[in-house]
Amino acid sequence: MEKRTLQIRDVSALTVDENLKKQILINSEKCIKCKLCQKECAFLCKYGKPKDIADAYDPDDKLYQGMPFECSLCQLCAAVCPVNINPADMFLEMRRQTVRMGKGDYPEHARILGYEKRGTSRKYTFYALPHGCDTILFPGCTLPGTRPDRVKALFDLVQKTIPSLGIVLDCCTKPSHDLGRDEYFHAMFQEMKEFLLKYGIRRVIVACPNCHKVFKKYGGEITVTTAYEFMLQNGLPGAGKVKGTVTIHDSCALRFEEPVHGAVRDLVTAKGLSADEMPHHGIKTICCGEGGSVGFVNPEFAKNWGQIRKNEAEGKRIITYCAGCANFLGSLTPTNHVLDLLFEPENTLSGKVAVSKAPFTYLNRLKLKNYFKGALPGALTRERTFTADQDMRKGGFLKRVMVILLVIAAILAVRLTGGTRYLQQDELRTLIHGYGALAPVMYMLFYTVAPALFLPGLPITIVGGILFGPFWGVVYTITSATAGACVAFLISRYVARGWVEEKLRSPRWRQLDEGVEKHGWKIVAFTRLIPLFPFNLLNYAFGLTKIKFLHYAVATFICMLPACIAFIVFSSSLLDLVRGEISPAFVIGLVLVVGVSSIPFLYNRYKSKKS
Repeated sequence: MEKRTLQIRDVSALTVDENLKKQILINSEKCIKCKLCQKECAFLCKYGKPKDIADAYDPDDKLYQGMPFECSLCQLCAAVCPVNINPADMFLEMRRQTVRMGKGDYPEHARILGYEKRGTSRKYTFYALPHGCDTILFPGCTLPGTRPDRVKALFDLVQKTIPSLGIVLDCCTKPSHDLGRDEYFHAMFQEMKEFLLKYGIRRVIVACPNCHKVFKKYGGEITVTTAYEFMLQNGLPGAGKVKGTVTIHDSCALRFEEPVHGAVRDLVTAKGLSADEMPHHGIKTICCGEGGSVGFVNPEFAKNWGQIRKNEAEGKRIITYCAGCANFLGSLTPTNHVLDLLFEPENTLSGKVAVSKAPFTYLNRLKLKNYFKGALPGALTRERTFTADQDMRKGGFLKRVMVILLVIAAILAVRLTGGTRYLQQDELRTLIHGYGALAPVMYMLFYTVAPALFLPGLPITIVGGILFGPFWGVVYTITSATAGACVAFLISRYVARGWVEEKLRSPRWRQLDEGVEKHGWKIVAFTRLIPLFPFNLLNYAFGLTKIKFLHYAVATFICMLPACIAFIVFSSSLLDLVRGEISPAFVIGLVLVVGVSSIPFLYNRYKSKKS
């Protein structure tokens, strides 16, 4: 009865893509506000029921531009919905709308997009298609980096059944898909698909759940199956059986693929193990925390999923079939990939399986590429050169070459002009003293305007230590750094508020505002000690909040002081180090730098133990 009394939104006046209109209408019309999805999801608990969000959505509102990027897109809401709607589809369309409007280029996503870009680059991609090949193994990105030997072993196993098996080391570009970069995703995936179809590929065997989802939805004539279903049908590795009890984490990317859930459980029991089910499993599994790249804009939401999974496992070893899930959950509780169990069962249960971490994962991918170059002689091969990223077409290589040439030119200029004599600490200090008060005044003025101009502060701090020594270097630097932070704060609050608001669109900045509302100056202190945000942007961001200027200035001064002292003391002895001398100031400074740099690590450990 409640459904009939709810008003349905009129989407005709919305100036958004038709797909988004359709999703808003579905959620507005069909959602009965039963709260079942909210009970499962921290994101919906914060922002409201799907109908409420659909009815209030405004594409020009910063809240609704950033909010969908905090949804994990895991579709648990769809799994529990009694009226069979999928709110995650609406949030994905909202992401795409934000990107189409040019508002979705969040700096927090640079890392995951960089990871994806490397995965599709010429350096890391490799295609090898033997004569008569119509099936390829597509292991994805994370598995080749963390477990290259598993990829080799899996390929050899499948090749026994399919002698003409090919290999493709590439990225399906699911990160871009989920971040709403629809045009880029379709261009990249379409190019790969057309190449595979052109050379007769009709079946893809995947190890990654996300790759399965992409190929199933967009692969067209190419059929997709998982390596786990294939092994169940065609034979397991020869490693022996073991005894014990584990629990299985299903990837949310394959939430509705029940044959895959069953295949993985059959593989586990075939190794002699029993599998206890967690409350959230199968169709009602939960996200590990990595889904939708939420962790980059709302780490707390991501960690919340991981903590739920850790609690549900109750200390039992988790087996999963997603390398990303294995990495994320492995930092919280004993977790292994199912391929670890199949190829090294005893080491898996004893926690002795070797799993690589970045940056060695990139080296592993290069080694794996070289391995397959030699393993499939006579095959049709390629390294991918196509990119739909305009930025990569604008001479990134030339820019790097120019930077290197400028550095070389600077070194030569110093040598040719006799400037090397100023590498002597006494010579340099004498030169600086010769300018009297002008030198520190110019230094402090430059440092004061640097934050407002988004110039990096650390190099200037190091120069201050070299020029003025440990005592005056600290005095001049902390004074001017605080003044610079205050200048940016005041510009944001009274001069350029609209411009700053336009630049700080990411959901993370909204969380900063909410934090200041609750905790005031403590958030200033916390973010100065724990660098969660870029320093220069942070100064502007605080200007948008309601914090009092005096509280901001005092907390900034006090909480920047430890790092300032550490880097000034350290840098004041750098010229001695260049000459091969290790002074007491260098040792003390190094200890202090290590100390302040450890604060974020110690804080994260404290939070983990508290959880």
